[in-house]
Amino acid sequence: MSLQIDSHASIDQIPVDAWNTLVEDNNPFLRHEFLAALEHHGCVGPEFGWQPAHLALWDGGCLIGAAPLYLKQNSYGEFVFDHAWADAYQRSGRRYFPKLLGAIPYTPTGGQRLLISAECDADMVRRRLADKLVELAERGGRSSVHLLFLQDADRKALDGLGWMERLGVQFHWHNRGYAEFEDFLASLTSKRRKNIRRERRLVQQAGLELELLHGDQVSESAWQRFAGFYAKTFEDRYSLPTLNAGFFAEVGRSLGRQVVLVQAYEMGECIAAALMFRSDSTLYGRHWGSIRDYDSLHFEACYYQGIDYCIQEGLQRFEPGAQGEHKIWRGFLPTLTYSRHWIVDPVFRAAIEDFLQRERITVLDYKRSLEQSSPYR
Repeated sequence: MSLQIDSHASIDQIPVDAWNTLVEDNNPFLRHEFLAALEHHGCVGPEFGWQPAHLALWDGGCLIGAAPLYLKQNSYGEFVFDHAWADAYQRSGRRYFPKLLGAIPYTPTGGQRLLISAECDADMVRRRLADKLVELAERGGRSSVHLLFLQDADRKALDGLGWMERLGVQFHWHNRGYAEFEDFLASLTSKRRKNIRRERRLVQQAGLELELLHGDQVSESAWQRFAGFYAKTFEDRYSLPTLNAGFFAEVGRSLGRQVVLVQAYEMGECIAAALMFRSDSTLYGRHWGSIRDYDSLHFEACYYQGIDYCIQEGLQRFEPGAQGEHKIWRGFLPTLTYSRHWIVDPVFRAAIEDFLQRERITVLDYKRSLEQSSPYR
């Protein structure tokens, strides 16, 4: 076995089929097409502080391991907040940025961060990739490495190697073998069932019609319109829209049925839309926008349409995005998320480890308290 690890400034430097062969569950955000579209349309790069540095582990001419990796100049678009760590570095006269980040840009969804070929020793490959990440940080003068929203296999591979763990909470829906949406409603308490029916009724009474399309069914003009919805949502919140119509159109074409767009119409005019992606097992809610406000339309387009889609398609889980305790009342239960962190400086490492241990207790208490509000009977 002759192993070589390379770092690539563009995902296009790695063959599409070789990369996608390593992706489990057909995860849309890990697919070469999604990462490439971000780069092709300037959604990542120096302007936004996401500089691609993807790892590829080769055995001769065969790709046996990889990692989506970025050199970060800020903490924007990560959803695991380390602003206090960066502030502490700055106050001490040290540089926190650039740092290395193993994550999907602007996408707080779980999945592989260490991609492994099914034909090789998975533990060995994960160890090689993890060692390379630490080496890049320590020899390259980076403050740290962060792997966000890890799946269990990657977490176990990093156990005992000095990577610190951080917990978070999201809200996920699970398919309990429902045959139709009414079966899901029947599993809820009377109060929550009545509330969902009322919200769906309000959308109907407003005269709104909803249409669900897959990516290969969406026109260029519809993507242009959705990009406007998306940008308005961010601008209304005084935030920075980083995605654009070119990106949306490219992933629609390249990922096809893995892209799900729900559009809402009033008297023939499209006034709102919700964008979701799907793997073989999971639906992921990502972006929403509208030009006018309607009572409960957000819940219908972003949650209930997604739940109904999961039931129809036999998907097992629906991750509607980060944060939002209001999701509990609509069938989404608190779920732990995991990230791992390697801090190079030993003084800051000790301080951050102490913080994470105390934060862990708070997060677990928070999750337990949320579980008392389960909408299920």
